Amino acid sequence: MPLLARLRDDVAAVRRSDPAARGTLEIVLVYSGLHAVWAYRLTSRLWRTRPFPGARFAARFVSQLVRWLTGVEIHPGARIGRRLFIDHGMGVVIGETAVIGDDVLIYHGVTLGGRGTGQAGRRHPHLGDGVLVGAGAKVLGAVTVGDGAQVGANAVVTHDVAPGTTVVGVPAQPL
Repeated sequence: MPLLARLRDDVAAVRRSDPAARGTLEIVLVYSGLHAVWAYRLTSRLWRTRPFPGARFAARFVSQLVRWLTGVEIHPGARIGRRLFIDHGMGVVIGETAVIGDDVLIYHGVTLGGRGTGQAGRRHPHLGDGVLVGAGAKVLGAVTVGDGAQVGANAVVTHDVAPGTTVVGVPAQPL
């Protein structure tokens, strides 16, 4: 997908998901979650293609600058689908091996993180298409949250979540 089309897609996701979004200019200028996603799209390309020596370092450096500016930390090694919307953004962390499907909505304070140190391979969650992750939720480890699932605010998910299921609590349990 061409870059401009991808950026328009991201703006459309904000417009569709946030009733407070009043126009394209406002979305483009003031939505920090959108800025973080756009920066991720750049850093991810650097991370994957390595167009010059030190590209991975540059990608990590830029991602940390973006974290400082937006409060959202997205590792450039993560894989993010189309139309991710990070609403409010502050405190969101998305780890290196995380995979996020299309049309996902993530609220502030969410962590898609690992569960330990020294692990090789997949260490972070995979979110299917159309997943919603509520404010403050922690999805930890190499778990899968199925398509259309919802994770309630402040839930702690350490096991797979079936498609279409809503989980809440600590530890997260189906409703």
